[in-house]
Amino acid sequence: MSIVLGSSLDNGLAAPVATRPAVQRATSVTSLSIGQYLIRRLSDYGLRHVFGLPGDYVLSFYSMLEHSPLDLVNCTREDCAGYAADAYARVNGMGALCVTYGVGGLSVANSIAGAYAEKSPVVMISGAPGVGERASDPLLHHRVREWRTQLEVFEKICAASLEIVDPATAFRDIDFLLDTAWRLKRPVYLELPRDMVAVVPDQIRPYSPPERRSDPDALAEAVREAATRIAAAKRPVIIAGIELHRYGLQADAVALAEASGIPIAATMLAKSVVSEVHPLYIGLYEGAMGRQEVTDFVEESDCLILLGTILTDIDLGIFTAKLDATKSIFATSDDLRISHHHFHDVLLDDFIRGLVAARPKAAARKLPPGPAAAAGPFTLVPDAPITTTRLVRRLDESLDDKTIVIADVGDALFASSELVIRGQTEFIAPAYYTSMGFATPATLGAKMARPDLKVIALVGDGAFQMTGMELSTIVRRGLAVTVIVLDNKGYGTERLLHEGSFNDINPWQYQLLPQVLGGGTGYEVRTEGEFDAALTRALADTSGMSIIRAHIGLEDRSRTLDRLAAGLAKRVR
Repeated sequence: MSIVLGSSLDNGLAAPVATRPAVQRATSVTSLSIGQYLIRRLSDYGLRHVFGLPGDYVLSFYSMLEHSPLDLVNCTREDCAGYAADAYARVNGMGALCVTYGVGGLSVANSIAGAYAEKSPVVMISGAPGVGERASDPLLHHRVREWRTQLEVFEKICAASLEIVDPATAFRDIDFLLDTAWRLKRPVYLELPRDMVAVVPDQIRPYSPPERRSDPDALAEAVREAATRIAAAKRPVIIAGIELHRYGLQADAVALAEASGIPIAATMLAKSVVSEVHPLYIGLYEGAMGRQEVTDFVEESDCLILLGTILTDIDLGIFTAKLDATKSIFATSDDLRISHHHFHDVLLDDFIRGLVAARPKAAARKLPPGPAAAAGPFTLVPDAPITTTRLVRRLDESLDDKTIVIADVGDALFASSELVIRGQTEFIAPAYYTSMGFATPATLGAKMARPDLKVIALVGDGAFQMTGMELSTIVRRGLAVTVIVLDNKGYGTERLLHEGSFNDINPWQYQLLPQVLGGGTGYEVRTEGEFDAALTRALADTSGMSIIRAHIGLEDRSRTLDRLAAGLAKRVR
């Protein structure tokens, strides 16, 4: 699966092209074992790396992976491997991880749940006890209750889950799972018993992918009605959603905006799905959490065009948003609604491209200042204590369209919403599922997918203590990434919601971790000047990872977090 670059106004990362990889012809695979076929098909989908940890039920497949064209990336924990594969999928188009049964598979369930919630196509491969050794129902280690317990867990958090137990259907099952992940942009689960890895099927039942097409009459009517509403509107606006990235539709959405003159906002989950320096981009729409001028501009619209948008409580500012469904065109991969009219069997890509071809002309409208203009000039105050807001403003000065920013949960996420991302889809965060500990292993996944780009992670100290030791893999691989730890000695977001000693953590000497891990450079900063110097050196260092420990006050927080906390506190107290 190839990668396509955006237009000159929307360069940067892009989603995979919308062409399904061909199913292998039977004559070309008759001599392959089940494990070899799986490896070949992963490669067909553009995967170059598989993340995971070894374990006895998966060692035979691990050995096969080790001697294959795929690069096997061993992580420190299974959940970290899941986060890395998730970020890899968001950058590369699809990701994969491989772990052992029970203790391995169940450890990665949370990571896969996040990938499902945020539509990230990860292929979860788990080893399992051999089919033959299950006779007489022995009490084999790592097992919980039934043989199918783990499979049933993943059936709840994956788009499809299968156990490969029949050689005759093995190739078909593999093709079905990979095609499902590609089509639905969600994780799938493949359980591979260890005595099936080397089996060469003596017969092959082919897989026929489902036909993917729009009903032409429904499509034509939907495009006609949408174009009519846009042309009649005085204040239309596009709200760009994450599915534009997942389905490779950023350029089409930008083409619609440019052809019609419609301004674009984005949701938090979809931050940077359109370059944030595009002249039609006005910023994030977050209900009462966002910039007031953007909130007012969107909520005053008489034609809301929501494209690929998953509306979550975070995106809606804890349900403070005021979006009128009767004035909305709502198009996703699952649904198309124009006001109260529902259209069935209309594909998202066909609908957007149909609107582009219709070229509806929108009324001219004065735009609020974009994120860069709204931020204003930045002047360093070298001796001033570093704060989250000022740290993000200084970081913003160093961003270009060759930099990926990864934000963890908490004020790392909310503060980074104020960054101006120059490239397209170069901001990655668990902005809906909000699982702490995402950023450091995600940094590994993103850098493996795009070694040519700079990767910067912004993570709170609480989240870092969950998964930060994945820096060990980053050091082992010699990856030049920058990790900024916001050190306020605990869970700052939760302190704001509900004070208690349970929000405090043991302080680590984060800047000394390179000595423990045997590589990289550590920095400890307390002032704006110290942070400026450390960031400059870190971003120029191509020899290995850099970690910056930034001391911030216990009461310090971003403007966005202040607005969010006001809404959240009423719900958790």
